[in-house]
Amino acid sequence: MKRALASDIHSNHEPLPAVLADIYEQGIDHVYCLGDVVGYGPNPRECICEMKRVAVCILRNRDEAVFAGSATDEFRPSALQAVEWTCEQLHDEDHEFLHELPRHCREERLLLVHGSLKDPTSEYVLSMDVHSPIKMMDWFDRVDQCPFQGHTHVPRVFCRSEFLRPNTIEHRYTLTNEKVMINVGSVGRPREGDPRACYVVLEEQHVVFHSVEYDVESTVAKIHRIEHLDDSMGDRLREGC
Repeated sequence: MKRALASDIHSNHEPLPAVLADIYEQGIDHVYCLGDVVGYGPNPRECICEMKRVAVCILRNRDEAVFAGSATDEFRPSALQAVEWTCEQLHDEDHEFLHELPRHCREERLLLVHGSLKDPTSEYVLSMDVHSPIKMMDWFDRVDQCPFQGHTHVPRVFCRSEFLRPNTIEHRYTLTNEKVMINVGSVGRPREGDPRACYVVLEEQHVVFHSVEYDVESTVAKIHRIEHLDDSMGDRLREGC
């Protein structure tokens, strides 16, 4: 069975039709979202509506901050303002949807988190962490299957002592008995220097990274028109950073 795994939409609706069309053209009807449906962008309700239709959607702390109506100290002022604005845009059924999202998902050999196995909702797994053997050992000791994650917005394959970029492995990785962690990148706010929306397809033992073009300028213009969303949230989309 083919599965598509996407993450970090962040209220950016423009890439969703393009990504979903790309997915369905491949005959895939099992779509999984790894969290951060809302936050930053101009269309939170539209993104939630799309995610209500997918097979599984899990929780991230930005989603949690929105349904709780509050944010933590980790949020910058512009991000906090976006959370508050997003909260005001949502209806009761949207808050209920976010509130009921699971923090992780296990399905046969498939394990989905947003952050890490240690902290599924919030912990970052960064490229620089491969230089910390203790931290990597802590994560990999928790792995009994291949976990897929988001949160950093940067697609990666993490081995115990190194990470692999999609463009260095021809955007394809074959799973073996070796433990790895796979970051699926971001649909709504890519940060790999590429503005295209990123997601992965899992078919048996093969993981394929996909990038899809969308109308970035439409999202940028929407953000610029909304007083409570910082212009930089749109400007950074152009550069994928």
